[in-house]
Amino acid sequence: VQLVESGGGLVQAGGSLTLSCAVSGHTFSSYGMGWFRQAPGKEREYVASITRSGHSLSVKGRFTISRDNAKNTVYLQVNDLKPEDTAVYFCAADVGGWRISQNPDNYNYWGQGTQVTVSS
Repeated sequence: VQLVESGGGLVQAGGSLTLSCAVSGHTFSSYGMGWFRQAPGKEREYVASITRSGHSLSVKGRFTISRDNAKNTVYLQVNDLKPEDTAVYFCAADVGGWRISQNPDNYNYWGQGTQVTVSS
């Protein structure tokens, strides 16, 4: 299983981005999917996740996770970006797709990450 993130970049504070994560294979619809981020010098932190049935959770109202099973892709829309949102954003797949999981240890597959930099 391969996960490839895209959509990161440099954006001004107050702007928006939509990150995408394309997943290879034929079992995407059975996975729970999550987004995490890691800023320099900090631990990886949970951002949002979505179950295989579409139930979702995000830590901030500015973050919205969604999925398109026909495209094997999960998205993270981030609005009103702030400098503190600067980080590498990772997507991850959880074969226990029924659960909302904030624990990175529950995820089986990870992408390489996409850099988001927010300027003030």
